[in-house]
Amino acid sequence: MIDAVYFEFGLVEIYKYFVIVVMKEGITVKPEYNADLESLAEKYFKDKKFGYITNRKNSYAVNPMIYLKTSEIQNLVAFAVVSPDGMKATNLEVEKLFLKKPLKHFTNIEDAKIWIVEMIENPYSR
Repeated sequence: MIDAVYFEFGLVEIYKYFVIVVMKEGITVKPEYNADLESLAEKYFKDKKFGYITNRKNSYAVNPMIYLKTSEIQNLVAFAVVSPDGMKATNLEVEKLFLKKPLKHFTNIEDAKIWIVEMIENPYSR
């Protein structure tokens, strides 16, 4: 891990190829939080591709409009959602309508990391 940053919405861990985000219990993820992701992309991934892994340990709501802004981050190549249960995964179908980046569900963090690195190293797999 390169760094860990705490925001109003939760914890962001920064790694070489991706960020791992754990949102706080009970919050609603709002479009205005995207500014924090944009600043992290600029600071840690300037001129480098990276991926976003959300580790959905906690229960929270997502305003899907955030994904329209997230899609505008040019060097963000993929978005992974990690949740051990399928119930949270059903929300992905709605989220996919708004995010214009590859989005995939995983039941464990290690598989998500591997997929993100593959998406960065092999852009033709997208």
